[in-house]
Amino acid sequence: MVPRLNPFAAAPAPMQSWMDFGKTILQSGLEESLMELVKIRASQINGCAFCLHMHTAEARKKGETEERLYLLDAWRESPLYGPRERAALGWTEALTLVSETRAPDDAYAEVKEQFSDEEQVTLTLLIVAINGWNRVQVGFRGVHPVEKRQAA
Repeated sequence: MVPRLNPFAAAPAPMQSWMDFGKTILQSGLEESLMELVKIRASQINGCAFCLHMHTAEARKKGETEERLYLLDAWRESPLYGPRERAALGWTEALTLVSETRAPDDAYAEVKEQFSDEEQVTLTLLIVAINGWNRVQVGFRGVHPVEKRQAA
């Protein structure tokens, strides 16, 4: 894959504003592990290898297990995710695929049950942010770092 454009070099001020927005959301008080799962799940749906590489590595650093990362795409069929995570992942899917789902009432009801009003807004803005990053990276063909491995 060949990168198309470096958005940070082409438009540093808007990209800095976008980064600042994202940093503010990350300091919102939501659980770090939950935020990483949300970012990974949206990135899976959007096919963003750059963000998947970044956020799976970050999740591992924060103590996330390999098993939960491997099974995230099938979270509905796994008992490894708690009610709050399930609500957040359902809302992530609903908003990431909003043109198809129209943010259904059942997904919102689960979020409302698990998150305060302020947390619902914060979670929604987190989903907005990661979907935006996915579009920047996929659109401009951002390439994740590649570690060269040797045969055992």
